[in-house]
Amino acid sequence: MGETVASIRDLTMRFGGAEDDALKGIDLAVETGQITGLVGPDGAGKTTLIRILANLLSPTEGSVAVLGGEPGTNRFDLGYMPQRFGLYEDLSVIENLTLYARMRGLPQSEWDAAFTRLLDFTNLARFKSRLGGKLSGGMKQKLGLACALVRTPKLLLLDEPSVGVDPVSRRELWAMVEQLVDEGIGVLWSTAYLDEAEQCEVVYLLNKGELLFSGNPSELTDEVTGRVAVVTGFEGRRRRLLTRMLDREDVIDGTLQGRSIRLLFDRPAPSDPIMLDLHADSQMQLVPPRFEDGFINRLGGGPDGTSELARRYRMIDGGDGCAIEAKGLTKRFGDFTAADNMDFAIPYGKIYGLLGPNGAGKSTTFKMLCGLLTPTEGSGAVAGHDLRTAGPEARRSLGYMAQKFSLYGDLSVRQNLNFFAGAYGLSRGEAHNAIDSAIEVFDLGGSQNRSAGEMPLGYKQRLSLACAVMHQPPVLFLDEPTSGVDPVARREFWTHINSLVEKGVTVLVTTHFMEEAEYCDEISLIYRSQLIAQGTPDELKRRAQDVSPGLKAPTMEDAFIALVEDRDAAVERAA
Repeated sequence: MGETVASIRDLTMRFGGAEDDALKGIDLAVETGQITGLVGPDGAGKTTLIRILANLLSPTEGSVAVLGGEPGTNRFDLGYMPQRFGLYEDLSVIENLTLYARMRGLPQSEWDAAFTRLLDFTNLARFKSRLGGKLSGGMKQKLGLACALVRTPKLLLLDEPSVGVDPVSRRELWAMVEQLVDEGIGVLWSTAYLDEAEQCEVVYLLNKGELLFSGNPSELTDEVTGRVAVVTGFEGRRRRLLTRMLDREDVIDGTLQGRSIRLLFDRPAPSDPIMLDLHADSQMQLVPPRFEDGFINRLGGGPDGTSELARRYRMIDGGDGCAIEAKGLTKRFGDFTAADNMDFAIPYGKIYGLLGPNGAGKSTTFKMLCGLLTPTEGSGAVAGHDLRTAGPEARRSLGYMAQKFSLYGDLSVRQNLNFFAGAYGLSRGEAHNAIDSAIEVFDLGGSQNRSAGEMPLGYKQRLSLACAVMHQPPVLFLDEPTSGVDPVARREFWTHINSLVEKGVTVLVTTHFMEEAEYCDEISLIYRSQLIAQGTPDELKRRAQDVSPGLKAPTMEDAFIALVEDRDAAVERAA
């Protein structure tokens, strides 16, 4: 066992005016030489707990020891990386490092050596003059980590450091932290990615301020052994079948995996697909559980399959035409080409994914198709409207959910809904009905008079989707819609999206959650401004096996990384 560098005993946190305690009698310990994971749904209390350890909040009750003393007494030995990018976007990389060196009391004689070490460690040396606001999401997170490490700490607090970071950067970030652990640092890592939690030695699972589990991740995973199965070979549409399975009482969670469906049962999984009212040609195979299965099980299961939003949505009949079409879309900013010759067509009633590392050109392509950026070359159309000539008409045909919370934080939930109803041209009667329906469907009744900026991330995401669909458009643009959102909230979101697609809605989505990519009917993988691969999730996984024969049963994340690395190798061979 390592040295205990942080401990909490019987900790309670109560905010004035709140009905429930934010934290309720929590016990937790962080030791050196290991990564301690902190997981839980939005509003569980993860950030509150980390802020108490960082001496940014004082607990209502209980004891807290950090580095052998009261929080704040050994602040130079503590590194803290907040959930949101807490650096200065109008300062360069090296200026941010300099500022943090001053704040952390690092002697000026040690600056050059520390900066060289950190820039090399994070691979940011080439970008030391770039402004923080101009960095990609992955680079921002790396800079945030570098600033937290500007004076080597004994305890490192990381509040969801990999939010909005692509799989390649996420693995790099994880490798950096593991290197620090090998040097004897204690790390507390809060995360929305449960595959990261699975790699921790100890995990604490919070829900509504209570501690539901603490221990090795395998202990939670073992609780659902024999209860997870994959269904293949079934007839009909996979989304329709997933909805039917999730509405069963014995199924507590389900996700799509390409053409397969992965199910978690509340009892031992049935061995015969006929027991699930499936066709006799369907196959059912028990598979090893994952930490995420144990997580969902402890929380009482995921949402049902039926979407009330989709039930109220109009039927979209686009015929045989294309809902979204890109023909040679290219965008240049000066000498820099952000997106180069993007070409694809998306039929109605499909989900199309744009995947790629941070800065690859996904959002640029996305914004051109939304009419938010004018292409340098090429053309794009949405629901039959040419974006160059029919801007307002095209925009009324789509709903847009931005990468970052883009609603008005100072307005209430109802005021935001009212504003967007007007922006989409709804009449007074239509707006009244749409707003009341959105509040009911997304369970916003208790928050309708609350400022949108004060809501937990999961509720912000609900409100963003509500604003995007209130005019019932035939096309939805979703730019990393669930970034930073917990697995349960992500499932609620995709229940709505899958059901809308069954009503004929077309969805263009970007995401860094590779399990979400499995919901796509087709994917374009964009890398360094170019489209390097297209196909269904299963086709991309097979292609990844072709370029990397060592992959036996690749996940979408494995496929993503293998195809990106293969592209790099091809460019290197051609050089």
